Amino acid sequence: MRFRIALIAACAVRAAPMIAQAPITRADAVNTAIERGPRLAVARADTAVATAALLTARALPNPTLNAAYSAAVPNHHLTVDVPIDFPWLRQLRVRSAQLGVQAAQYRYQFARAMIALDADTTYTRAIASRERVALSRRNALDADSLLHMVERRRDAGDASDMDVELARVNAGQQANIATSDSLTWLSALLDLQAVLGLAGRQLEIRAVDSLTAPPEAVMPTQATLSEAAAGVSLESAGLTSQLQRRSVWSSFTVIAGFEQGDPGQPGLLPTVGIGVGLPIFNRNRGPIAQADAERARAAADLLLAQVEARNQIAHASRERENALARVARDRIVVASAERVVAMSLTAYREGASSLPNVLQAQRTARDVLAQYIDDLALAWIATAELRVLATPPSPSTLP
Repeated sequence: MRFRIALIAACAVRAAPMIAQAPITRADAVNTAIERGPRLAVARADTAVATAALLTARALPNPTLNAAYSAAVPNHHLTVDVPIDFPWLRQLRVRSAQLGVQAAQYRYQFARAMIALDADTTYTRAIASRERVALSRRNALDADSLLHMVERRRDAGDASDMDVELARVNAGQQANIATSDSLTWLSALLDLQAVLGLAGRQLEIRAVDSLTAPPEAVMPTQATLSEAAAGVSLESAGLTSQLQRRSVWSSFTVIAGFEQGDPGQPGLLPTVGIGVGLPIFNRNRGPIAQADAERARAAADLLLAQVEARNQIAHASRERENALARVARDRIVVASAERVVAMSLTAYREGASSLPNVLQAQRTARDVLAQYIDDLALAWIATAELRVLATPPSPSTLP
């Protein structure tokens, strides 16, 4: 009786905090994670930085006003230096910055997809833990019922004290498993709250979706978001390298102004000139080396993104196929295991089977059902991974 009381108390304690929780579906969890998730702010900030870099690249250089006085006539000098922004250099600079914005937008889309994947995966683990709790509680109640059956048979002279102790040990183990699964379920819900950006210490949500068969998988047919971002970054780095190589000569400036103070020539005397920076002490070696290093790094990042994407697609595809195949077998095995449990209990009541046979049949059925839940969860997770990898890059509108 104490096992039944302990089990009911444990279930009541675990279920009590769930009363005031808001139900949440898988779609709600994904949308909330995208809207409130703290990690997306980092990707949004990267996009803002790239946009600011584009504004800098498009900015025209400011003119310089020079005022001077000399003892020799004419005494007063006033000139304006206007830097010349060559179109071919400006085009490279602006195009490189535009590609930087596009790469940042792809990374932002990839961050959104990964946040959605994290929420989807965590939600799947939460409902799988809920199903494990339901299974373990049912197993604990079945073990408690079996204990009372054995006790009644012992009182009637059809069972031994060893059978009673064996049934009591089994009931205690199942009660402990139910308590442990309840704690795992609560931890999974707390993890889901963290993904959703809910910072409360108490449970505020309740996953309500059922753990059914996953939807059809969307297989990737083009470059993933990470590959697209890495490819655009490589193109931007290549343009930056070309820009630095063409910028060995400093920018030209046009000088225009007037002089005043010559007694022999009263009035304002126009002054016109051209300024050219001579690459004597500095031939732009540092920026060129830095741009080449950035291009090499971008090429390595692209290769790494391609290798990782192909590996993730292959791994997720195999994982989904294997999980679905195991789920199909699990359904057949679960039905057989439940029939074996029913037949073993009937045989034990009629005295045609021993208690260890009943316990072994129940243990096998529990393991098969638990494996069925785990395989369904793995199929859902692999399907979500393939959906993220198949997300196409959205066309971006450059400012």
